[in-house]
Parts: sequence; structure tokens; C-alpha cells
Amino acid sequence: MAAAASHRSHSSALAARPGAKVLIIGGGINGVATFRYLALQGVDVALVERGDFCQGASGASSHMIHGGIRYLENGEFRLVQESVQERNRLLEIAPHYVKPLRTTIPVFSTFSGILSAPVRFLTHKSGKPAARGAVLIKAGLVLYDLFAGAGGRNTPWHKFRGAKASLAELPKLRDDVKYTATYFDASVHNPERLTLDVLGDGLEANRHARASNYVSLIGHGENGARLRDELTGDEFDFDAEVIVNATGAWVDLTNTDIGSPSRFMGGTKGSHIVLDSPGLLEACAGREIFFEHSDGRIVLIYPMGDRVLVGTTDIDADMSVPARCTDSEVDYFFDLIQHVFPTVEVDREQIVYKFSGVRPLPRHDDTAPGFVSRDYRIERSELAADTTLFSLVGGKWTTFRALGETLGEKVLAELGATSTVSTKDLAIGGGKNYPATSAAREAWFGARSLLASRDRLEVLLRRYGTRADAVLEAIGPHDPTLEGSSELSAAELVYLARNEYVGMLSDVFIRRTSLAFRGLVTGELMREVAAVLAPEVGWDQDETERQIAECTRVLEKEHGVLFVPVA
Repeated sequence: MAAAASHRSHSSALAARPGAKVLIIGGGINGVATFRYLALQGVDVALVERGDFCQGASGASSHMIHGGIRYLENGEFRLVQESVQERNRLLEIAPHYVKPLRTTIPVFSTFSGILSAPVRFLTHKSGKPAARGAVLIKAGLVLYDLFAGAGGRNTPWHKFRGAKASLAELPKLRDDVKYTATYFDASVHNPERLTLDVLGDGLEANRHARASNYVSLIGHGENGARLRDELTGDEFDFDAEVIVNATGAWVDLTNTDIGSPSRFMGGTKGSHIVLDSPGLLEACAGREIFFEHSDGRIVLIYPMGDRVLVGTTDIDADMSVPARCTDSEVDYFFDLIQHVFPTVEVDREQIVYKFSGVRPLPRHDDTAPGFVSRDYRIERSELAADTTLFSLVGGKWTTFRALGETLGEKVLAELGATSTVSTKDLAIGGGKNYPATSAAREAWFGARSLLASRDRLEVLLRRYGTRADAVLEAIGPHDPTLEGSSELSAAELVYLARNEYVGMLSDVFIRRTSLAFRGLVTGELMREVAAVLAPEVGWDQDETERQIAECTRVLEKEHGVLFVPVA
């Protein structure tokens, strides 16, 4: 990513040249993927995000890269096939962040659901839940595996096990389990960093490409959009021949602001909790537990390092209210844990992080949330004689690359241009030349052993992929870490401020690192980080205190982090 002193320099670069062929509104993964694709084609493209990159639904995902086996019963065969093939592709082109995920489905009946499944398929109504039995799950997994192999297989075929073998592998499961079905999908432990990598690819590929977080659309200009820097309050008009609305669940609100009202969206809220629970971690035995809860919803229990992610809900969202994980949702999560692991004890004191987002689903009226299509479509309209608006409706994490290419092709056609670069086999950011095998990793660490300790190199490779080399060059050899964290140093914070668009203190803990997600942020650490960032991003003493207070509020009120900051 091109170096810069602060957020202000990114937004001022837009104001200094207030126009581009294409303006993308929305810095989630789909907007950023479209930005990357267009930048690679040499298009003069700009992107703005009203908050931080990957702050909305993209940062509130279940951290899975998956084909969506449950979408088969919705009849979304095209989406499932595209998704499993994109999953396979991401395992190859983004191996630094996308990893194979062993997934097990506990099954408690043999034939249940065979009669009700066709009704669900035809009506898309949930009705009275009927558990999916082994026959139904087996049929789905066979089809799923066939789709996955159509474009080149890099995950194993699924396996079924009986009760005895299942309990031998997962002894904490309910003792009335009849079978388990195990297959492989993929995980993305750092969706925020993957989004930044995709953005960085676009910026590095095209010197005309520009992007800024904390810049919002507030209206329409004569030939484009009226923008506002949310950190400085500065406003300016920005001209564009094509505007892409990739604001997810906020598409309709954005279209209203720009003067083209629409009623495309009907998002649903999904919440998750992260637990520091050794007992639950052990019960999962290193794999995701993916199952049907008693209400018919598909839910998950998912070990991530030494933490466990539990999710997710699917509730029609009120866009006028910020998405937050509620007490009733937490109750639901503890209930679903007991549904499969009745002897594992968990409690609220083990929660280290909570998060919630709104899925960018299409308007669905009487269709039950679980049956709303996860596929995407692109709506075209005209804002003025010289400005076209494309609105992205829907989309999921797994298909971001394909979606960015599809949307990018429509934009190119509107501009009368053609593509010159494919992203199908193009490595993403730090996935290029990534040491994917144990031998390659040892060689990578050995070649850099004079620059940092093994533990520090492990952190940097996990955080940046092979872009860790640029970080190592910037921070210098044997850079001491902070007192409050062995995973950050002052020099690395300077690197982040200059290269990764840090606008708020919370950006560092939530989206540039996984420290907040794992419950590793303290009041002392906040102050230590703020003190290092302040001269880099232009915070005076008052602003530094405001940043600490706001970061505390975000972590406590929005994410359920419990700590007492230092006075």
C-alpha cells in the first residue's frame, strides 16, 4: 500500500483531484474487490468508505470461506457451485489468510426432513422445524463435493461416521448422536486484513487509483457525488462517469442520499460471540461444529486459535438502529452450545468479544430470513446525463473475487473499455510466494532469523503474509515490542499509520490486528498505542484523550469488552 502520513493525506488526494472515471462508495470486501479489478485494468478509479475499511458487514462475518451447503435446499445451485470453486481458488491465491477448515455436522436422526425438505424448497418458508437427517445431509454433501470438484479439487471428500466412531472423536457430543458427517470448507481468521490486502493490490497496480476511509457520501453534485471527510469535516464535490454503490445493507439509504431512491434491500442481522473457554475448545477437537439448532437454524461453534467463535443469528434488521449483539442472542448462543455439548460448562464471564453486522440481503417480504437468497445482482440507473449508477444488491464473502470481476466488467462496458488482466489466478497481497508447507515456512523463518525472534516472525507472517518483508524492512532488526503486547512494536505502529490508513485508535485493535477479537486489549495498551500514533496521525493531547475515550466506548458498548482503562 502506498505510504502516507495520515488519513488526511488520503482524503486530501481526493479533494485535490476531485474526479475519476469511477467512484466506488463502500469499502467492504465487495467494493474493495471491484476497486482492485478496475485498478488492474488501468481505470482511473476512486473508493471512499464512511467508516474504516471492512468495518460493516464484511468485518462481522462468521470468518468462513464456504460454498454454503445449506443454500442447496433453497435451489441456489449456481451460487453454491460458484462459491465452492471460489473457495478452492482463495485457498490457492490467498493462502496467508484462507486456510482449510475441517467441519463436522452432528446428526441425530436418519430419515428426518425427507418429507419437509421439498416443502421448504418450494415455499421458502421455515414453518415448524424438522431436523435434517442423515439421508438428506448425505445427499447434500455428495452434491456439494461434486460442485467442488468441477473446477479442480483441493479439499478432501466428505466422510460419514457412525455413533461409536463419532463419540470416539468427539466424546463431549450428545450421547444420542447417530452419525457425524465431516467435510472441508475454509476459514479466514483475518477478514479485515484480507480486505486491506485486496485494496493494497489495487493501489499498487495503478498510480491513478485512490482510496480513503472515513469519507462519506452526503449528497449528489452536478456530475457526481458530494463527499465529506468524517474526521476533518471538510466537504467537496467529486465527479465521476460511473458511481458504484457497494454500501451493502445501506444501498437504499445511499441511493436516497445521492438522489436515486430505491427499495432493493432487506438485510438481516447476524451476531457472534468469542469465548475464552478451554472446555469448549477441547470439545471441538480442532474442527468447526456446524449443525442445526432446535429452531431449524444452521449455527456454528468454531475454534480460532485459543478462542472459540459461536454464531450466528439471522434476524430482520432495523437499519435505523446500530447492529449490536443482544442479551437474548447471547442466551441463544449458550443454548445452542448445550444443544450439542450438554456437559460443557460455559458462562458470560468467558465472553471476550461480541460483534454484529447486517447482511446485505435483497428485499424479501414474506420469505423467511434463512431462505433469502445469498446471491447478488447489479441494478443500473442514471443519475444525470453523464453519470451512471450501479447498485450492488446482495453478495457474500466467499464470492468477492468473482463478484468484483462481474461488477467490474459491467463498469468497463459502460466506459467502452475491455479487461486486460484476470484475477482468477492472481495471488492476493501477501499470498504471493507464501510459504505454505512446513519446509517452506522453516526456510522463510531461517532466512530472517537475524532480523527478529521466531515468535515475532510468526506474528508478522500471520498478520501480513509475505508482505511481512516490507514491515521488517521498515521496523529494522530486533525491534522491541510494547510493554502491553508482545505482538506490536512502536515501529510497527508507525508503519501502520503511514501505510494502512489508520484514522482512529480502535482501527489498530479491531481491524489492523486481532487483539480486540481475542480479548487482549487493556487500558494500559490503549494509552501506549495512542502515544505512539499521536505524532504520526496529528493528534494533539486533547485529541489523543478523545481517541482513548472513543476506543474504550467502542470496545465496551459495541463489542462487550470488559476492562477498566487506566486514568
